[in-house]
Amino acid sequence: MGTSTYEDAVRFHGHSCPGLAIGYRMTTAAFAMLGAARAGDEELVAIVENDACGVDAVQVVAGCSFGKGNLVFHDYGKQVYTFFSRKTGRGVRVIGHRRGMPEGLRDDREARIRWILGAPEAEVVSCREVTIDEPPTARLYRSALCVGCGEPVMETRLQTVGGRLLCIPCAEEQENRGTRHRRVESEEREDPRT
Repeated sequence: MGTSTYEDAVRFHGHSCPGLAIGYRMTTAAFAMLGAARAGDEELVAIVENDACGVDAVQVVAGCSFGKGNLVFHDYGKQVYTFFSRKTGRGVRVIGHRRGMPEGLRDDREARIRWILGAPEAEVVSCREVTIDEPPTARLYRSALCVGCGEPVMETRLQTVGGRLLCIPCAEEQENRGTRHRRVESEEREDPRT
């Protein structure tokens, strides 16, 4: 597979922005440290700690996606990605810090993007090798119908509520309805007018 450019990431994302630029720099820096190439399948795993624009650069450059099971999301709100090569067993944690960014660029979006893309790597990101447990490969599961909504759901995501197999939204709705019902009964008993 060929090397993806920033322009490829922009086409996928829909526009150029500082977040996409930092994601691009973070991913290319990790690739250089790992000696990795774009994943054709699951040989490379990306663990991302935010769901911001830069993750689109990860998908384009690294070839990691939810559909292939090699893009893992942890909602930590951090501009941090960890890449793991199944071929070598090596991992790299990359942090987008932009420590070297001149103050005058903070209010100029286009200048900030140019700086992120062109600045020396150490001023934009930091990388370090890490040891992590190998993430599991994607697994395929059977689907079953939710008795609440009738929609197919992965069997491992079914929940039993009141003896019925429900998808997560139907189970939550059923539990909330039960909580509301119990609360109303309790309020009726505590009515001071009786």
